[in-house]
Amino acid sequence: MKHTIDFQPKLFTALKNYDRRKFTADLMAGIIVGIVALPLAIAFGIASGVSPEKGIITAIIAGFIISLMGGSKVQIGGPTGAFIVIIYGIIQQYGEAGLIVATLMAG
Repeated sequence: MKHTIDFQPKLFTALKNYDRRKFTADLMAGIIVGIVALPLAIAFGIASGVSPEKGIITAIIAGFIISLMGGSKVQIGGPTGAFIVIIYGIIQQYGEAGLIVATLMAG
């Protein structure tokens, strides 16, 4: 029995008809989202008990992964404030290495 994987990231189908007009609109949207998301990432980092830089790095890496693996052209993917309590508890009890293990296990 042959198994095939039908998953194809949205990025590949979205780039088929990509033009200058769509790039300009996406660039403007990215700048606006970045203005909101980066200060939020700093706040999440501080509230989670790590440095602000780690919050920014996490937001950038997560943004690339979310964009690469799926999503929608009208959707913003990122962290939510509800997870701060959970993340803070994991970091306080198990450290940053424990958070990485918990993230991979959830994943």
